[in-house]
Amino acid sequence: MLTVVAFIVALGLLIAVHEYGHYRVAVACGVRVLRFSIGFGHTLYSWKPKRQHPGQDTEFVIAAFPLGGYVKMLDEREGPVEPEERHRAFNTQPLRSRAAIVAAGPIANLLLAVVLYTAVNWIGVEEPVARIARPAAASLAEQAGLRGGEFVARAGFDGEFEPVQSFEDLRWRITRGALDGRDLSLEIAGEAGRPGREVVLPLSRIGAKDADAQMFRKIGIVAPLTRPEIGEVMAGGAAERAGLRSGDVVRAVGSAAIVDGQQLRDAIRASVDGDQPRTQAWQIERAGQPVLVEVTPEVREEGANKFGRIGAYVGTPPEMTTVRQGLVDGVWRGVVRTWEVSALTVRMLGKMLIGEASIKNLSGPLTIADYAGKSASMGLTQYLVFLALISVSLGVLNLMPLPVLDGGHLMYYLWEGLTGKSVSEAWMERLQRGGVALLLVMMSIALFNDVTRLFG
Repeated sequence: MLTVVAFIVALGLLIAVHEYGHYRVAVACGVRVLRFSIGFGHTLYSWKPKRQHPGQDTEFVIAAFPLGGYVKMLDEREGPVEPEERHRAFNTQPLRSRAAIVAAGPIANLLLAVVLYTAVNWIGVEEPVARIARPAAASLAEQAGLRGGEFVARAGFDGEFEPVQSFEDLRWRITRGALDGRDLSLEIAGEAGRPGREVVLPLSRIGAKDADAQMFRKIGIVAPLTRPEIGEVMAGGAAERAGLRSGDVVRAVGSAAIVDGQQLRDAIRASVDGDQPRTQAWQIERAGQPVLVEVTPEVREEGANKFGRIGAYVGTPPEMTTVRQGLVDGVWRGVVRTWEVSALTVRMLGKMLIGEASIKNLSGPLTIADYAGKSASMGLTQYLVFLALISVSLGVLNLMPLPVLDGGHLMYYLWEGLTGKSVSEAWMERLQRGGVALLLVMMSIALFNDVTRLFG
């Protein structure tokens, strides 16, 4: 139920803001707006506010099919217009006014993203500190000399370092660098009075096409550091039989030093030989004292895979920090984040077009609904971040030069501005048909990706 409500709220808000951008600029340009609709198809509810802008008698509508909306303006191409009203028709407006009205929708979505990111910056969000877990074997991070437990104080491209506020901030920079093919420099804070050091992640070497879990495994920085501590011990399980207790901190399994909880979980899962468990010596710290125990896991099976379990909670939550910005800095960072996400979205769309990025990056309504529910369940700030991300995507997508989108109409106006004449009706019809076909292909791919992610 939460997923449905969160999805409907997100969709309604983003569409309403987009269409309000068109509506508000149209009114400012003196164009008569006939209808403002959220959704398509059968009208569920409609009203005409008593107080409207002078000369306006707009009907506001909520329709049955929610995946979109429109602003219907007086236009000679869509119906007869009285001579005295002709100056208020959209098609009779100057080129700059028509372009402004069309561009206002996507711009409204980008401005909404700035507002949402700013709100998150002011409210503050709890995120893991930028202390990394043990890198995956043979990953870029391991090859660069990272061993786990390092605190990343600053990071940057081309020698321009900026403070890293959290692990999520670090992941965002890694994502940008990997998809752009740019190496990322990390400044590792020194401990116990020792000086820090600089580490370079050669992200340009991996040729990333998808920002997915496989990409992060290649890089090696997958999760924040968690303490390799034993939590609740299940009665009758392998952990209890080995003498493990809640609060024990594992320092080594066999000859391998253990740095974080995820590494310990991986070691437990891998402690089987075929169908048989592998007994290993664990070095643990209990109440400040070293203790040696032998642990024989239980073998569990998932499909064709067999793995070890010890019957205890393993690892603690990562250390958290509150990331919050001041009044002015919060607004500036909201603008910067919106620009960064927009630029990354444009680059990814471009790479998908020329085959340098996978079309698996396209997402449709099922994935959006899934993430809406998940982010809403995590709290207000995470939901606001989700809304900002989708708002940027909607704004950028609508600026694509496809004839059926706002960007396509802007391309028509660019042609008109350069040549002094509008696109012919015949060409307009051909381009519209081609745009609809291409949009349907994109929607089909996105829906297929949704089904694959959720049910594959």
